[in-house]
Amino acid sequence: MSLTEVFEKARAEGRAVAIGCMPAGFPTVEGSIAAMVAMAEAGIDVIEVELPYSDPVMDGPVIQKASDIALAGGVRTQDTLRAIEAVAGTGVPVVLMTYWNPIERYGVDAFARDLAAAGGTGLITPDLIPDEAGEWLAASDAYQLDRTFLVSPSSTDARLAMTVGHCRGFVYATAVMGVTGARDQTSAAAPALVARVRAVTDLPVGVGLGVRDGAQAAEVGSFADGVIVGSALVRCVLEAPDEAAGLASLRALSADLARGVRAVKREA
Repeated sequence: MSLTEVFEKARAEGRAVAIGCMPAGFPTVEGSIAAMVAMAEAGIDVIEVELPYSDPVMDGPVIQKASDIALAGGVRTQDTLRAIEAVAGTGVPVVLMTYWNPIERYGVDAFARDLAAAGGTGLITPDLIPDEAGEWLAASDAYQLDRTFLVSPSSTDARLAMTVGHCRGFVYATAVMGVTGARDQTSAAAPALVARVRAVTDLPVGVGLGVRDGAQAAEVGSFADGVIVGSALVRCVLEAPDEAAGLASLRALSADLARGVRAVKREA
């Protein structure tokens, strides 16, 4: 199932889409696959696989620590592609979140080819702006991959419209000015940012940064098309005494988030 189909199905059901993030290779490659499959089985609609990176600009301390563990364990880009293929086999759409340097090193066209072959739907690229994305725009067209650029509360109207115009699949609206991490309260700036995006596109809008439980997922899902959750899910594994406990905690939170996005009925 494509991202577009998932968003359309959720819209017909009058709800938002739950998007859950997990770094590939954390705590091991096989462990990350098991974690993401558990998330999908518990009701997460879209899995966002993160390619571990040594010098992130967007990820907060929880995801940074998980990525450090994955990198110390020797995870490689090919392992990430293998994880994507395994998770995509569940039938849940899988999108890759990555900083740009690993793709540039791999070769943009070659990576697009291999991502598509693995069953990935596209890329979320937090440090790549459309102005500098010529190779990726061409490669994503060639291999029919979605491309998700980021907009923030500080984006000017002109910048927002230009960025959104190059997106495909969905638009990632960062709810706060800062790094990722679960927060006690969701961002007050998020509804206004979503409204600004909707004024210039019909693409679904996913909101990320800060959601930690089903209640907050319901709050964000009342105005956004997608609720993106990363740190809270990663913490389930990071703080667990063993793998079984981590998977149990992960399933419980995933189910809570899935209930949350279904708790508020919206107009189709």
